[in-house]
Amino acid sequence: MDPFSVTTIIDVPREQVFAYLRDIANHAEFTDHYLVDWHMLREDTAGAGAGARFRMKAPLTRFDWADMTFADVEPNHRIVERGRGGKANRIRTLGVWELTDGPEDATRVRFTIETRPVMASDRLLEGLVVSRWLRRQTRRAVHRLRSILEEGTRRGKRATIAAR
Repeated sequence: MDPFSVTTIIDVPREQVFAYLRDIANHAEFTDHYLVDWHMLREDTAGAGAGARFRMKAPLTRFDWADMTFADVEPNHRIVERGRGGKANRIRTLGVWELTDGPEDATRVRFTIETRPVMASDRLLEGLVVSRWLRRQTRRAVHRLRSILEEGTRRGKRATIAAR
């Protein structure tokens, strides 16, 4: 799937937005409408190397487990996440969170995501169903992120470490 971006302005200073996003356990709060059953991949859930495994509730998808890991974290500016999903984890994903100064003390947040399906069957399913669905869900997630950080509303369940 070609990369696409979703942008919003959050009326919170950039440092606060970054502090929230750099903890992968927080991502379950604003994506739980389409990413469920989160499992953290290590005890320290913040910063480079932090990762999670989860299920994606995409239509017509039999192999719904996926994972993502923070590959690069540039303080208060950028988070790059790499992952895999689909059958045998053969579909690569790349997501980039970019934070820039917005008007006054606000933050402009842009999330860009792309997938790289390997097999023709994966490309076909993605082209017919998943790409439009993923765009819609990603837009909703970024709007929920804004509500959580600005108002403290629309929070989902935060992911935790097993046995805690």
